[in-house]
Amino acid sequence: MGLQLPAGLAYDEWERSGRQLAGVLDSSCWWLGDWLVYGKDHYTDRYQRGIRAVGLSYQTLRNYAWVARRFGHARRRPALSFQHHAELASMPVEEQNLWLDRAEREQWTTKQLRGALRAARGDRRPSPAAVEPSRRLEVPGSRFQRWHLAAEQLGVNFEQWVMATLDSAAASALEAEGKVSGLPGPGAPAVPGAGVPGESARRAGQAPPVAVGA
Repeated sequence: MGLQLPAGLAYDEWERSGRQLAGVLDSSCWWLGDWLVYGKDHYTDRYQRGIRAVGLSYQTLRNYAWVARRFGHARRRPALSFQHHAELASMPVEEQNLWLDRAEREQWTTKQLRGALRAARGDRRPSPAAVEPSRRLEVPGSRFQRWHLAAEQLGVNFEQWVMATLDSAAASALEAEGKVSGLPGPGAPAVPGAGVPGESARRAGQAPPVAVGA
C-alpha cells in the first residue's frame, strides 16, 4: 500500500529505484493489454465481468489491448516504453518498424518521437490533386477537451487517436451488418465516455463548439 525508503538513501540508489518503478509501470501496460486480449479471445461472453471484478477502467484496458494487438511480443522493443509503441500503433507495420528503429537508435523520449513524427508529417505535403475533400464536424468544446485529455493520458497523438477511434466505431457498426471493407478490426480504442479524468474537462461546462477536420 506504499513505498518505504530507508533514511539516508544515496541519490544514485534513489534514482535507480525510480527507474525500476517506471519499468514496472510501463510493463504493466503491456501485461494488462495482453490480459484483456486473452479475455476477449477466450471468454467472449464473460470478460467484461472480469474487468468489473478487478475494478479496472474498461476504456483504459481497451486502449492497452489495442496497442498490444498491434505489437506482438516479438515486435516489442524492451529499450522503448509502451508509450513509444502507442504513438506508432495506428501506422502500417513497415512504418512502425522504421520509427521504432529510429527511436531506439537515437534514444528518443516519447516527446521527442512525437516531435519527429510531427516534423515528418509536415514534410509530406501532398500535391493539390492528391488532397481528399475535407469535412468539418462541429464538436462541443467540453467534449473536445475531454478527448484531448484522453489522448494525452495515453501519450498518443490526438489526431491519430481520433482517427483510430472513429475507424474502430465504424468497423464495429459495419461488422454487425456484414459490410466491413478495409477498416481496422475490433480492439482499436473506442470513443471515450464522459468519465475521463481531468479537472479542466469537468470545468469546461458549455464551452463553444470546436470544428474538427476529418
